[in-house]
Amino acid sequence: MTWASWTTVGIHARPGTVRTEEAGVIEGDLTVHTTWSEGEAHVAVQYTGSADWFTMVGSPVPCESEEASRNFHQAVVEAMRDAEEGGPSLQELFNP
Repeated sequence: MTWASWTTVGIHARPGTVRTEEAGVIEGDLTVHTTWSEGEAHVAVQYTGSADWFTMVGSPVPCESEEASRNFHQAVVEAMRDAEEGGPSLQELFNP
């Protein structure tokens, strides 16, 4: 089985942008982690420095390759940072 993962620390998420299955909407200083395996990207988020991880609403998403998954991770990071800057929203990324 092939897999890969990426983690980005210290993302300041704007209010109301990050929705999780377990904790609802979270904001502030967050860390996002994406794991790719078997054609899917699994995305989780935590408050930076916390031990608890939360599944982002809409995860996992289909990703046909490691490169596509890496690009998806970066798009999620940018959407969390720039929710009002005109790029794709997290909702658009997770519900194409």
